[in-house]
Amino acid sequence: MDDMSDNAVLQDLGGRIARYRLNRNMTQEALAIEAGISRPTVQRVEQGESIQTTKFIRILRALNLLDHLPTLVPEAVASPLQQVKLRGKVRQRASSAQEHDQAQNWTWGEES
Repeated sequence: MDDMSDNAVLQDLGGRIARYRLNRNMTQEALAIEAGISRPTVQRVEQGESIQTTKFIRILRALNLLDHLPTLVPEAVASPLQQVKLRGKVRQRASSAQEHDQAQNWTWGEES
């Protein structure tokens, strides 16, 4: 899926949601009511259009798919080096691009 465009991913996701809805023998209207959203929102997501994240979560909950969310975005695990460096703390910030670029430009034994 990494090589798919954003639109292709949305189309695939919308098709999957439509299949789950139909497998549960639900109309778009019934899903909309259960999710607390409008029927046009259900139509948009099934057609592969973008919707608000909160509405997407409501659809997943109504289809009993919210438990699958950890599969979509697994818990992040720090590398062993980061774990030693952080001493059990949780990382709060990313390094700036400038610091990252300087680290990549460094070479062994060369001086300015």
